[in-house]
Amino acid sequence: MSPITTTAEAEQAIDTVAGLIEKLSGLIEHETKLVRAGQMRSATGLGAQKTQLTSELYTCGERLKANAKFLTKATPERCAVLSRVQETFRAVLQRNLIVLATTHAVSEGIMRRLSGDLAKKNAPQIYGRSGRATAPSSKYGQPLAISRKL
Repeated sequence: MSPITTTAEAEQAIDTVAGLIEKLSGLIEHETKLVRAGQMRSATGLGAQKTQLTSELYTCGERLKANAKFLTKATPERCAVLSRVQETFRAVLQRNLIVLATTHAVSEGIMRRLSGDLAKKNAPQIYGRSGRATAPSSKYGQPLAISRKL
């Protein structure tokens, strides 16, 4: 990792990181819209692009971190802009996580309900001492395979 020694180089490095954050932010916003629309296959197709951008961002970010003292002295206004870009990115990530968590909870609820319905269907109807049908035993449940991958 090369040290940053000039103001122009510092500005270029900060602009590169800000640009990568904005690209990743746009991609995550697109993913959020796809998930909200129920287009899960399209949303999962964005994984490779997110991985690539994240890798580039990590590499460039490490370079900025290593030269942080020089950057804050040489280009304080660009550092302030980068800070605002990061705050906007955090908000985008927060919205994305909320949508993904909601989607996960809904799909898990559907799978639990489906599993319970299948167990009830396969279990014999047995009445207990109170005269009401008892809950099906777990031995009548069929295996249900699910993928936790979004």
